[in-house]
Amino acid sequence: MIARFFNLLAVVISCGFSSFAQSGNKLIGTWQGTLNVGIELRIVFHIAEDGKGGFTSTADSPDQSAYGLKCESTIIKDNDVTIEMTSLNASFTGKLINDSTIDGSFTQGGEFPLLLKKTEKVTEKKRPQTPKPPFAYKSEDVEYNNADNSLAYGATITIPEGKGPFPAAVLITGSGPQDRDETIMEHKIFAVIADHLTKKGFIILRVDDRGVGKSTGQFSISTSEDFAKDVSSSVDYLLSRPEVDKKKIGLIGHSEGGMIAPMVATQRKDINFIVLLAGPGVKIIDLMAEQNEAIAKSGGVSEEALKEIKPLFKKVVTAIMETTDSSTAITNVTTITETWAAAKSSEILKELNFETAKQRKDYIIEMVKEFQSPWFRYFISFNPAQYIEKLHCKVLALNGDKDIQVISRQNLPGIETSLKKSRSKVYEVKELQGLNHLFQTCKKCTLNEYGELEETISPAALQVISDWLIKNIQ
Repeated sequence: MIARFFNLLAVVISCGFSSFAQSGNKLIGTWQGTLNVGIELRIVFHIAEDGKGGFTSTADSPDQSAYGLKCESTIIKDNDVTIEMTSLNASFTGKLINDSTIDGSFTQGGEFPLLLKKTEKVTEKKRPQTPKPPFAYKSEDVEYNNADNSLAYGATITIPEGKGPFPAAVLITGSGPQDRDETIMEHKIFAVIADHLTKKGFIILRVDDRGVGKSTGQFSISTSEDFAKDVSSSVDYLLSRPEVDKKKIGLIGHSEGGMIAPMVATQRKDINFIVLLAGPGVKIIDLMAEQNEAIAKSGGVSEEALKEIKPLFKKVVTAIMETTDSSTAITNVTTITETWAAAKSSEILKELNFETAKQRKDYIIEMVKEFQSPWFRYFISFNPAQYIEKLHCKVLALNGDKDIQVISRQNLPGIETSLKKSRSKVYEVKELQGLNHLFQTCKKCTLNEYGELEETISPAALQVISDWLIKNIQ
């Protein structure tokens, strides 16, 4: 699975691929391939001469909205290419098999085939819902600071035509470093939501995550609690705008953003409403265990192998969380994993990519690295109920019934149970048929399909959101 579990956006390739040394002019140009890591991710290398007798390169991961990534060191001998990415515990090795093809493999927590083709133009995917100017409303790029000026935020605010003041909302992204549009596989989800809701009479503020785009700060050392503070600063900014109805400010959060929205709403008295789009409503460790099983099932894993996933996942996570020392965690998880593997058939091990000791070791190292991050340690211990039960504002909670990241049948009852204990007098919990985690109308309903679908978000889902807001807020 991908590094962070609520959003694709948890980058598998997050930084650069190294500069190419002596290789000949055949390697100068743009190379594109597709990496299959459960989902398909396009990888692009741009190789040029560095003016010093060598070569330089940058990398793009268009489906993760990562462009112009600087490369580190690359060794090329004859037609063999070896690229080491030590900061990512990753590498690429390949062979130039003709003037237009590099055949190789990418290694990071497992080994994945990667065939690169030389191209003049990187392929673009159709995204017909992405709004394009001229807009039927005012769109303004803005910058503002938090209360102590330690952080600056880059954002876009969209304001309806006509005389205000208007109700307003902050959009909150899911996990992983996201831009203000929550761009996933070239789907600009928040731009589409903002466009729809602004046309319906709502001011919408969408914001670059800290450390992304125009926002300062370090995303890598931050937790959901830090992101909640960022959202609160964005609410303060809305309060400074004369166009905003100060009594009708809300939060709309997707995935992890739907976890953060209740955190902020319980800490402030001026939040009138929240909308939770696949926001978690049960303990995160339980949700993730179900998620891993659902994703594996969508990939064709047998029922026998599926039975192994949840108990192994919980044992591994528990062992990692019991210590902050990586070496100890690796030792403890290795013992658990090898004991488990010794008792399983070769067929099950092959299905779960645990067939060899190296596969298991790579998995353990990647798990420990990711799960011992500040974000994950906070995230995995989180129980959304503690905040949802304290809500006093209006609430709309939505889940797609085909969501394999936040499982609707598990999640929505948890949200509803907590809301019944809250002070919220107006709330609605609703399952939307045929929709995935991004609220797309899906067919295969796999992670890989996110990028294959032209639809960014279901028009029916947009209508449910705006109808509820118009009825309860305007």
